[in-house]
Amino acid sequence: MYGAAPDRTAELALLLEVAGTPKPGNVDRHRDLEDLRFEHFLAGAVGARDGLELAANGAAVGPAFERAVEGMATQEGGNTQFGALLLLVPLVRAAGDELSQPVVEGVLEGTTVADAAAFYRAFEHVDVFVADPPEGMAPLDVRRGAAAIQTLEERGLTLLDVMDRSVPGDDVAREWVTGFERSFAAAERLAAAEGPILERTAAVFLSLLAERPDTLVANRSGEAVAAEATERAAALVERDALETDRDAVEAFADELVDRGINPGTTADVTAAGLFIALEHETVTL
Repeated sequence: MYGAAPDRTAELALLLEVAGTPKPGNVDRHRDLEDLRFEHFLAGAVGARDGLELAANGAAVGPAFERAVEGMATQEGGNTQFGALLLLVPLVRAAGDELSQPVVEGVLEGTTVADAAAFYRAFEHVDVFVADPPEGMAPLDVRRGAAAIQTLEERGLTLLDVMDRSVPGDDVAREWVTGFERSFAAAERLAAAEGPILERTAAVFLSLLAERPDTLVANRSGEAVAAEATERAAALVERDALETDRDAVEAFADELVDRGINPGTTADVTAAGLFIALEHETVTL
């Protein structure tokens, strides 16, 4: 990008993601949620810096992630970027080499039981919405936090194992088991788009929402609501509404906020795509 260390690039990616607008249903620079505001995301990105720096310096993924979440949570809004950090920390760790899907996969495959334990401890720093665990995973419900670590250790589950068992209900976990498939695709879309980076960010977010129902929305509001949001986003993308009828996208964004429909997982993947594109220098500021 401009010679910045990967941790600084990741911080920038978090800031650019929240500043892109309109991003239907999400906090952006024109929209706040009832208890979660734009400035909380700015503070969360800055607060995560120490954990991102640990990852950039070669620390294990789990402890770096836990530290990033602990720092993120110091602002008063609560959970701002938990899912985004779960994507960014291994990407930052991988960026010490040439950032590619095989390199990222190597980082993920190298995670340990200790990394999984740190991941569980991260849930004790901030309240994160999660769905009920899959069948057979109740003793490993992440809402148990550190209380689940003994079970993790008894079963010998690495952090990648935990992510694998969280699919298909969580698309952040899905990124882990698909080699960050959508994140790298998002980076390619950002590079191919035109205009200022924040306009590209909004366009890529909408395209991601249009192609796949958001799992956070599905878990909070039901699969039918998630499918509806995706169908409506797809219709806007099909007619290039950000260029031809921006008011329609703005109205859609306002409606989703009013209805409490928050495609947060889509925003997480957008942030990861921004980081990859910035690291590859396929987008510049």
